[in-house]
Amino acid sequence: MDTALKPITAHKTVLRIAVGAMFFMAGLSFASWASRIATVQQKLGLSDTALGAVLFALPIGLMLSLPFSGWIITKVGSKRVLLTAIMGYGVALLGLGLAQNTVQLVACLACYGFAGNTVNISVNTQAVAAEGMYDKPIMATFHGLWSLAGFTGAGIGAFMIGRRIDPFHHFIIIIFLLLIGVIITSRYLYDDHATAKNTPPSTLPLQDRLRLMIPLLTLGSIAFCSMICEGAMFDWSVIYFKKVILAPIALQGIGFTAFMATMATGRFVADFFSHSFGLKRTLQVSGSLTATGLLVAVIFPHIYTAMAGFMLVGAGVSSVVPMVYSAAGKSKTMSPGVALAAVSTIGFVGFLVGPPVIGFIAGLATLRASFLFVGLMGTMVVFLSTRAKL
Repeated sequence: MDTALKPITAHKTVLRIAVGAMFFMAGLSFASWASRIATVQQKLGLSDTALGAVLFALPIGLMLSLPFSGWIITKVGSKRVLLTAIMGYGVALLGLGLAQNTVQLVACLACYGFAGNTVNISVNTQAVAAEGMYDKPIMATFHGLWSLAGFTGAGIGAFMIGRRIDPFHHFIIIIFLLLIGVIITSRYLYDDHATAKNTPPSTLPLQDRLRLMIPLLTLGSIAFCSMICEGAMFDWSVIYFKKVILAPIALQGIGFTAFMATMATGRFVADFFSHSFGLKRTLQVSGSLTATGLLVAVIFPHIYTAMAGFMLVGAGVSSVVPMVYSAAGKSKTMSPGVALAAVSTIGFVGFLVGPPVIGFIAGLATLRASFLFVGLMGTMVVFLSTRAKL
């Protein structure tokens, strides 16, 4: 039975705009917090070590939400979950601005991670519904809007920091924008409550269900390898430019900026590429770009060559998660929400374990050697997507 959502009650353009707005709001919320981490650290007097420990509460909340998100979406539908979770995301953000001590900050971060991933699963389920109305892929464009919101949120954050505006007052503005967005878009999202409510439980034997889950496990493995690369870029790119490239202070962030720019841009062209050449070829090219970019950065450790390499990595990882989510949402063995939660769980483990593994390898050998390991993960994306039945 094909359990993918087939929306027929909304005009596809209106639904696409509404879902895109939700992606943008989710990205805006995340970037707003990211842009004020240093301010909150200074406000609470946290050392770098203490901040690192505190920030670990966010992925803990995220991981706790993974089984809950898929289950609740099958019960009440992704629309209701999304509208509730996006406002919970805003409230948790406000709590981060209000936190007066480490305990409060940890609690709010856990709630923020929980709400954020619930938004992630439900909004991607809505995106699968919107994509079902088109004869071409559109998932990557939604993720591109999330990245665009990241740049917007970072810009707003820089303005707030420059004006010395307290994070709480900054976040009040963001939650107000979220509220306006929810009010405007709520009536145009796809209401899949009836679909979720009436989805019958699987009657297949356990062995058959496990066999049918192999495609999802493959998709999750592809996401796992790609998100190791993505996590490495987020956590180690600046350090690589500082310690390996020996870039001056003003240019130590240029590699990360180059990576983010091509990742955002790549998501706006990935749908066209996937429609023209297919999912398998898109994933193969993505993994190849990632591996090549990291190889260039390792073999030629100079500012401009490394920056070019990081640009290739950004282009490579840009399309993998959107394409994998799109494929998972079309699962014929389980509902889109559950399938997305399963693939997201496997993928996010890569995002979590990647940075520590890189640090471990760097401690045993060198940071350049650890980036070769990341390049190997790009090669694994090529290998797995070639072997997979996509």
